[in-house]
Amino acid sequence: MVLDSRVCNSTNTLAVAQDAFWDFSDDSWSPHKIGWTVSGACGVATTIVTFTTLTLHALNYQIPAQQRQIGRVVLMPWVYGVLAFFSYRYFRYFIYFELIEVAYEGITLAAFLLLLVEFVSTAASNGDVKNTLQRKDKEGLPMTFGLIRFRASKPYFIHALKWSVLQYAIFRPLISIVGIICEAFDVLCPEQYSVHFAEVYLEAFDFVVISIALYGLVCWYDLTKHELKGRQPLNKFLSIKLIVFFTFYQSFVISALAKHGYITANEYWTVTNISDGLNALCISVEMVIFSVWMAFAFPAKEYNGLGIRSCSFLNYLRFIRDVIWFGDFAMEIWTANLFFFDYLCGKPGTRSKEMNGFDHRLNKAFGVDEDSEIPMSTSGGGSKSASEANGGGSYAPIQRSESTGGDLSGKKGRDVHGTWR
Repeated sequence: MVLDSRVCNSTNTLAVAQDAFWDFSDDSWSPHKIGWTVSGACGVATTIVTFTTLTLHALNYQIPAQQRQIGRVVLMPWVYGVLAFFSYRYFRYFIYFELIEVAYEGITLAAFLLLLVEFVSTAASNGDVKNTLQRKDKEGLPMTFGLIRFRASKPYFIHALKWSVLQYAIFRPLISIVGIICEAFDVLCPEQYSVHFAEVYLEAFDFVVISIALYGLVCWYDLTKHELKGRQPLNKFLSIKLIVFFTFYQSFVISALAKHGYITANEYWTVTNISDGLNALCISVEMVIFSVWMAFAFPAKEYNGLGIRSCSFLNYLRFIRDVIWFGDFAMEIWTANLFFFDYLCGKPGTRSKEMNGFDHRLNKAFGVDEDSEIPMSTSGGGSKSASEANGGGSYAPIQRSESTGGDLSGKKGRDVHGTWR
């Protein structure tokens, strides 16, 4: 029985000198050379399309909270395409490149969630969301046939929803790191599932965490689909998720062909090597298509002419810094953990909408406390309600210094619920 096998039937062990394998000095064009050339050409095309899209966003870097997430999402085809090219060339290390590829999926899904949060928050701050809590007072969770219902106005639900996706940005890279270590010590055995090797356990854990993340995204979309009209959220989501869909199922089909004898070994490549090479070649070609798709799904023209920031080289550098710096991920995860710690401790504002100033963007997005009369500290020592402080309209969270009790307007510090400014 495969699940109880103590021996890994690895076919990636053939040691043959390969100097002539990749020699382009002669005029012969063998299949592997053609494949490598096609993979390289597709990698170049993906790079051109991806960085053209990124450059257009950098030149129109008007709304950093949104565009930094777009930059991270748009990089996904490039990461997959470049790693596919190297995994085709260095086919004996295919599993290492593959583990790095899927690690980036966690970052992409988390960035996509934060982008949707910003879309809804922007709509609310522009006055496009009316009576949100009344409409979302109580709903059934997707795919539960109405048996499990939730109240969106409860702050813990929103934070749980956000955490359900952000956790994948932590666990997916960790799974890849553990997989790389296991492969280095020959205890991974990706070719088969056995309780005596690590692959089956890593795949099972990955199945659980990705299922939670995808369900969180489905819940968020179902909750905010009216506010996301005009943003094409489904088109954006499919441009991300179909990358994983195609890479998974084509790998499954190629493995099935190999097991049934349709793929045979040759002088240089074993059956596993050829299967991995075909998979890498297919990914290289597909990423060109997905990079073009993302260029249309996340267009920079939406930010043209806003005039919020001037077009400059310094602004271009800010975009690059914001995309590659994941400090906002760390802060989102940290504030979510703080909230749940306060929730377990039973602190006010964690089980009802009163004093719900923990995540200002989510409060704006869902209209929390727009009409409440929560006192706010003012520089003059008096107090105003949240609606009075904002001209009778939008919500503003309570922000008082823990040490002095004074106003934090214009200063950095942490409010009474742990939110950093």
